[in-house]
Amino acid sequence: MKIKLIFLAATAVFIASCSSKKTVVAADVPKEGSISPELVQHGKNLYVNNCVKCHALYEPKKFSQEKWKPILVKMQKKARLDDVQIAAISNYITSQL
Repeated sequence: MKIKLIFLAATAVFIASCSSKKTVVAADVPKEGSISPELVQHGKNLYVNNCVKCHALYEPKKFSQEKWKPILVKMQKKARLDDVQIAAISNYITSQL
């Protein structure tokens, strides 16, 4: 009986740790065309401080918005950025195009 309880407790802890991913709330992501200067600056700061650790920074205009999307998706995991942070960087890049 004790072994079953320990197994169930361990399974519950494992499941809880796997599902603790931070979710993006609709209020966290601004609607298109309503990006405030503060959010743009925040995205720029994240871009500069995180991306330069591994490579030279690219000017946002170097790539189109369509080309930036897969680049950001690929780099999000490598830079260990959450969805909110990558959305802020994307907002900064989009504002510069």
